[in-house]
Amino acid sequence: MDSLCSDYPAGLLEAHEPPCLSLYQPTHRHHPENQQDPIRFRNLVKTMEESLRQKYPTREIQPLLEPFQALADNHDFWNHILDGLAVLGAPDMFRVYRLQRPVAELVIVADSFHTKPLMRVFQSAGRYQVLGLNRREIKLFEGNRDALDEIEPAPGVPRTITEALGEELTEPHLTVSTYGSDPAGPAMHHGQGAKKDEVDLDTERFFRAVDRAVVEHHSRPLGLPLLLAALPEHHNLFHQVSHNPFLMTEGIDIHPDALPIDALRDRAWRVVEPHYLARLAGLVEEFGVARSKRLGADELAQVAEATVVGRVATLLIEADRQIPGRIDAATGRIEFDDLAHPEVDDLLDDLGELVLKMGGEVVVVPAERMPTQTGAAAIYRF
Repeated sequence: MDSLCSDYPAGLLEAHEPPCLSLYQPTHRHHPENQQDPIRFRNLVKTMEESLRQKYPTREIQPLLEPFQALADNHDFWNHILDGLAVLGAPDMFRVYRLQRPVAELVIVADSFHTKPLMRVFQSAGRYQVLGLNRREIKLFEGNRDALDEIEPAPGVPRTITEALGEELTEPHLTVSTYGSDPAGPAMHHGQGAKKDEVDLDTERFFRAVDRAVVEHHSRPLGLPLLLAALPEHHNLFHQVSHNPFLMTEGIDIHPDALPIDALRDRAWRVVEPHYLARLAGLVEEFGVARSKRLGADELAQVAEATVVGRVATLLIEADRQIPGRIDAATGRIEFDDLAHPEVDDLLDDLGELVLKMGGEVVVVPAERMPTQTGAAAIYRF
């Protein structure tokens, strides 16, 4: 299975030989709902084939569709899916991403991939990680408003105190005491166990090792908020030793093992949601100020012209809206067209990709929180 973390954004934004095939589908984790998923997938592949036949001969179409058809027949794959599916194919690549949130059914054949749903999934707004912690081991989760799943910690992150400390781990030990006046007399043995201060020292060293590794391998690469889920006494110690700038002050005062996964997600989202909403509100306010100073725009033609010359620092685009058309990457001139055409993508998607290529930030926003009616809101650098 391909990793969106590894491919986004650079791998997805690279130029690929057209046609670029983008397929999105909501899926289901459990039986019997998931029985319909491969059937719907095959129907979407047929739609893709119909679009390809408008321009390409059969001899070119079949090699493009073969990996999609093989995926449709992969029974093990369909028994291990999540809430959404993204499949991207081109003559020189094929990628499959299982997603933690549902996506709208969509098939687009164009000169570039349609990546706006992946932008929304991958952007930091609304995504978070949860670190479950006790004295002996850790668990790591990643989620959003809709789902939370346990993930495998990256190589280099110790899962247990034994992994972290190795031979330096304090072991319970036996002391030997001799009773009686004769030094050669029989020895009396009694077990003391690990001393409390030694255990506490091991716990602190374990927490420090976990903190360093999670910062290096998860928090800095992804930039996601990190919530700690642990008993209150472990919260206190971990926050004392942590140097993770992404660790949230608020957390969950219970270990994940004590909660069903849906309850853990509910509690995590209650912590994250106010920060998510505050960030969106801040971006909307920033856009309003920028537009009043002529350092922002929502008219698509203006936004496109500013994008191709690198003026756009932040672009807000409406999540579930498609505006079919093309953008001239040299001039920014836009041309509206039909999404069914095998060379046409969504203008909002193309704008987002261009902004990312220029080093800007793209935030995909639900319609009810967009500050404009055009589907886009750009904040300029200058």
